[in-house]
Amino acid sequence: MPEDKPDKPVSPPPAAGEKPAAAAAPPKPAGEAAKPAAPTKPAGPVPQLWESEMVTRLRSRYGSGIDAKTYLGQNYIIADISIVYELLQVMRDEEQFDYCVDVTAVHYPQRKDQEFDVVWILYSFEHNQRVRVKTVVKDGDPAPSVVGLWTTANWLERECYDMFGVRFEGHPDLRRILLPDGWKGFPLRKEYGITQQDNEWVKINLGIESGR
Repeated sequence: MPEDKPDKPVSPPPAAGEKPAAAAAPPKPAGEAAKPAAPTKPAGPVPQLWESEMVTRLRSRYGSGIDAKTYLGQNYIIADISIVYELLQVMRDEEQFDYCVDVTAVHYPQRKDQEFDVVWILYSFEHNQRVRVKTVVKDGDPAPSVVGLWTTANWLERECYDMFGVRFEGHPDLRRILLPDGWKGFPLRKEYGITQQDNEWVKINLGIESGR
């Protein structure tokens, strides 16, 4: 007769309400290498100094009042608010940037007393060149209107006011252009609650519930 093999030890059943013990993970074979760590995410592109004959001319005039940078092929000049209007006039009259493509803003609520970048996007037909001019504006302080330099800035500045609440000193008729006059707040500010305002305006002015 074949010899009886001893029975394997049997664990006692778990007590009432007690979860059964998890089975131990099998040991890794000897010599098995650990999984390599995930590769470090490469750093993204960063702005670089922008050098050109035009920038040299502007630096000789404004010194530390401007900072010229380039980022992914996009050239821009950061100017102090005290000189930005004069700089924009020089860009039009002397550097031949005869077309104001856009006037807009970017909201940085975490930057105390520097909440907005106001941005003018300019284009030169003569040089086939585009450049951005930026300045920093505190919430509640105005930026200079450039309607007197480029007529196209009229509606562009109104849109920037409508969406961000940035006022343009010297604008001939600064009022909302996309939203109704009774609209509260400025939708492109980071903290703006668009759904709440939409519900409120539709209910008050149209007497119906919003479809959102």
